[in-house]
Amino acid sequence: MGKFIIKQTNTGFTFSLKAGNGEVIASGGEVYNRIDSIKNGIASVAKNAPIANLEDQTVEGFAVEKNPKFEVYADKKGEFRFRLKAKNGQIIAVSEGYVKKASCLNGIESVRKNAVDAPVEEPEKE
Repeated sequence: MGKFIIKQTNTGFTFSLKAGNGEVIASGGEVYNRIDSIKNGIASVAKNAPIANLEDQTVEGFAVEKNPKFEVYADKKGEFRFRLKAKNGQIIAVSEGYVKKASCLNGIESVRKNAVDAPVEEPEKE
């Protein structure tokens, strides 16, 4: 079972979604100023990931899908990445770079599966 990990940084809060094996499969698309805001962002990932369409931008003449959607694309280094967009088009989660497109697609399936009921770990209070 996956889990969301909230981290406090110098500029606010970020989150990552880890799979059951501890690997990070997605990270938040932005830095949040408040803990309640980041919890809303996490809830949006959990809600949108399982129902999101898949838009493969690496295929010539790809079909543009409606939000929410996972967009698969190749970055400047030629690695495959995905970003999850909410219904309003805002990027709510992003991936690391993958050498193989199949690995990127597996990452999307892992997010779909793990985000739904993943517990949220908050940062330690100092």
